[in-house]
Amino acid sequence: QVQLVESGGGLVQTGESLRLSCVASGFTFSNFWMYWVRQAPGKGLEWVSGISTSGESTYSGDSVKGRLTISRDNAKSTLYLQMNNLKPEDTALYYCARDFSGATYDYWGQGTQVTVSS
Repeated sequence: QVQLVESGGGLVQTGESLRLSCVASGFTFSNFWMYWVRQAPGKGLEWVSGISTSGESTYSGDSVKGRLTISRDNAKSTLYLQMNNLKPEDTALYYCARDFSGATYDYWGQGTQVTVSS
């Protein structure tokens, strides 16, 4: 079955960095666009970043451009999110998600918590 397992979250101070990982299994990872999405306390789901099957194309939301960078290693079936210059507004539960028809997600993991203190 499809599994997505995120890791790498934690408690950091403003301006520090984290690297999130998401290990995929149960499907051919290299065939799917992948995304990072997040949910802040009391808020809805927010799309953060997306990456093409080969990794050549990436897209990020305006609030994270230049600070959060998505990448993938298809040989390891792993998705990454390098998070630099973190801000308190980045505090959220971060999920990796698999693309479904280019419009939504059909699978996501259990999430990894990122907390940024001011």
